[in-house]
Amino acid sequence: MDRLKLPKGDVLVHAGDLTNQGSLSELRKSLDWIETADFEAKIVVAGNHDITLDADFYNEHGRYFHNQHPQDPSACHDLLSNSPSITYLNHQAATILLRSPTGPHTFFKVFGSPYSPAHGFWAFGYPPDKATKLWAAIPLDSDIVVTHTPPKNHCDNGTGKGCEALRRALWRVRPSMAVCGHIHEGRGVQRIRWNLRLPYVQYMEEGSGLWTDPGIGNKKQSTVDLTSKGGNPIDNNGSRGRQSYSNQVSFSGSPMSPHSFSQADAEEASSMPTDESSSVSRETSPTEQSSRSTSQSFRSRLGRKSRSAFIRGLAERSAAQFEEQRISSGEDFSRLDEHDVEALSGRMGRKETCVINAAIMAASWGQGPKRFNKPIVVDIDLPVWEDAPVSFDSCSSGIKDSDISLATSFTRNSAANLGVRKPLEYPADSKDA
Repeated sequence: MDRLKLPKGDVLVHAGDLTNQGSLSELRKSLDWIETADFEAKIVVAGNHDITLDADFYNEHGRYFHNQHPQDPSACHDLLSNSPSITYLNHQAATILLRSPTGPHTFFKVFGSPYSPAHGFWAFGYPPDKATKLWAAIPLDSDIVVTHTPPKNHCDNGTGKGCEALRRALWRVRPSMAVCGHIHEGRGVQRIRWNLRLPYVQYMEEGSGLWTDPGIGNKKQSTVDLTSKGGNPIDNNGSRGRQSYSNQVSFSGSPMSPHSFSQADAEEASSMPTDESSSVSRETSPTEQSSRSTSQSFRSRLGRKSRSAFIRGLAERSAAQFEEQRISSGEDFSRLDEHDVEALSGRMGRKETCVINAAIMAASWGQGPKRFNKPIVVDIDLPVWEDAPVSFDSCSSGIKDSDISLATSFTRNSAANLGVRKPLEYPADSKDA
């Protein structure tokens, strides 16, 4: 099977590895295919095989891949950044507005990143000591997170090769969906239920459920139904919370420098520097309160009932585990730093995240003959406005939920389908010239 048909949907998500080794000819072929896809929005991130899109990596190591036919990283980058129909996210966020008169008129915020834990001689790798700072760049109000790497222990084939720092970042953000690829054999879906009953105990999960692919061995689509109509909607209201700063990102924003995270201010893990040309703006409030006043404000917002529920939750846990701590509920909350208060306050409705590894290639590079998985189609309810807005800010009035179809599939490829109008054929693999 050297061709792949995409199902219908509204948004196409590609989670990286557009190419085998990043050549301009490979990249052009993949982008031509994506650009002709009949989706209202197409969201793309790079992956570790897209070596020319990591300019620093390619300038240092590119000769080992293309010693006879060197490639131009700038030309490769321009193919993506200048595409009129593709939203290319290079460790940055964008607000997607679906304006088509015949579409769902929904809006959502998506963060996309090409990075994965450094392993072998590939692009966009990061060492363990950079991981926490790197993933702190994900805005808390993100509805969808697209990363090349999966989070640890979720859709990573049970190998633990996913990123623990990303899993922890997802606990803080708790998006409705986290789309990934990279670990081909981890293709599938897991639905995480976050444990928010003990806010001072970070990164806990109540559990996760595995997905049974309805498209195995037949002609049915590989569909994940997260809608109310389907009877088991994702438990996530997308609440924005009470953030101390705002993140405003243009739909057509320029990407961040791939390695700018290494220059981040060590004193502020939640902020990431951007290129001067980037349209990603981050406005930090000058109001910096002490951790005590912050935690007191948080306690008062929780109210008596929430504190009582918190105490009951403690009683349900192992008495021996908490006997050594001997911490009252008030003291527990005072232990929250500002980051955690921001992650929880006004955002307790974000209870679940659906992780989707949308690998199209069934086996990793070099592991036997090429086999293809079906694209994964995700149906999900997202907020819409009654009338097409003039700007994103005007979307806050008159919103309701609308069923949107997301097509996810890819890790060389990884892509996801939130919608296509007609079946498209995936191009045959190309080789470096």
